[in-house]
Amino acid sequence: MWSNFYVQKEEEGRAGGAGAAQAGALGGMKGFRGQRRTNKMSDSQEGKIKLAFFVSIVGVTLTVLGMGTEFWVELAQPKTFSGNQTCQMAHYGLWKGCIRTLWVSDIDPERTSCGPADLPGESNCTYFKFFTSGENAVIFKKTTNRNLNLTAAVLALLSLTMMVMGSICIVMSLSKAVPFFLKPASFCFFLSGVLVLLSVLIFHQSVLALLSSDHSVPLHHELSWSVACVGSAGAILIFGGFLFLLLTLPFSPWQKCWPHKNSAT
Repeated sequence: MWSNFYVQKEEEGRAGGAGAAQAGALGGMKGFRGQRRTNKMSDSQEGKIKLAFFVSIVGVTLTVLGMGTEFWVELAQPKTFSGNQTCQMAHYGLWKGCIRTLWVSDIDPERTSCGPADLPGESNCTYFKFFTSGENAVIFKKTTNRNLNLTAAVLALLSLTMMVMGSICIVMSLSKAVPFFLKPASFCFFLSGVLVLLSVLIFHQSVLALLSSDHSVPLHHELSWSVACVGSAGAILIFGGFLFLLLTLPFSPWQKCWPHKNSAT
């Protein structure tokens, strides 16, 4: 009789232990699921991410517009340099350059140099041979610096790559409804903005190197609207990366800096 009693108690203990283990496992799974639910982003956070992504897309659009055009710099001869009714000017970007022949009568009388480039005239555009045969370009007897031009173009392409990677991270974050990809996106957009600004600085150095290569032809130079687009895009991309970084913080910086005052006070 006592042996049967002990066997029964042992079986009940085993059954109780198994039930407790099963309950613990179920509780752990529920806790894990609850933790996964808390990691999901709210609707307000998703709206903020979309707004920051819109700001970054504006920067991406301006970068593509500036990189695809050849109005980074304008080089203009004096309008009386050739001694006839026409004068020449040049404008180029990262990939190609154009030589324009304008009528002196169409130029503003108060302007001493040929231009601007939007005046009607004949244009001859050619792509640079930096990327194919490695040859330097000659513009008005002045020779470009191949290394500086290639560096500016490579930095611009790297910035586009980082923009694409950042956009992919934001799309994945919105589709999965998790803020995990915001930090990589912030890094990508911030780095792309820095690379864009570095590309503009190096391009300006290449223009100065071009002007100093030969002094027989006086030229007036000025950075054009493509550089303005790219420079603005770099600042916007850095600002967008900073916004994504703020969204990854576990608290609201606005509430930390300006906490809500108690109604009683």
